[in-house]
Amino acid sequence: MSEPVRPSRYESQKRRDWRAFGEYLINHRPPLSLSRCSGAHVLEFLRHVDRSGKTRVHVATCPFFGCPNPPAPCPCPLRQAWGSLDSLVGRLRAAYEESGGPRESNPFATRAVRLYLRGIRDAQARARGISYKGKKKKKSKKDKVAMELDEKTERPPELMQEETQDMRPFQAFSGQFGMGMFGQIMASDTVLYGVGIGTYRL
Repeated sequence: MSEPVRPSRYESQKRRDWRAFGEYLINHRPPLSLSRCSGAHVLEFLRHVDRSGKTRVHVATCPFFGCPNPPAPCPCPLRQAWGSLDSLVGRLRAAYEESGGPRESNPFATRAVRLYLRGIRDAQARARGISYKGKKKKKSKKDKVAMELDEKTERPPELMQEETQDMRPFQAFSGQFGMGMFGQIMASDTVLYGVGIGTYRL
């Protein structure tokens, strides 16, 4: 008997992110169905996730504002790296359509979400003195398929390492629900490893 095929790292992370977003919908007050989710709800979710990051983003009054390698610690807030949020949105955008959501009304692909991510990118580039324009590498066929689903923006290698560090401390949380097909909620006893938001309540 052959062993079941294990999902790729990308697919596994996408499933965890989708379950985490399902928790957000369930614990929203009032609860939200996936079909009624809008770009505004996605922004609310992202702002909460942003507070669980591990990347120091200097404020304008910090003496290290615009310094890529600060010589000393500072009390500036910790946030999600822009690349982490960008990848998260890409995975959720793909998961939404795979769950039966229509592409034309995908809340993760709205202009408001794109502008929010662009604002985060530009603000972090200024605050941290980092350029987000990296060299384009030749991608394999496998990478191109993943990129079509995720539509990731090219990021320099040092930021990719930082994103991995940001995702590491995310806490596991127990969920009594998971998202099935589009708009369907089903009971589950699995432990959900989300994006560090825990059980989100408004």
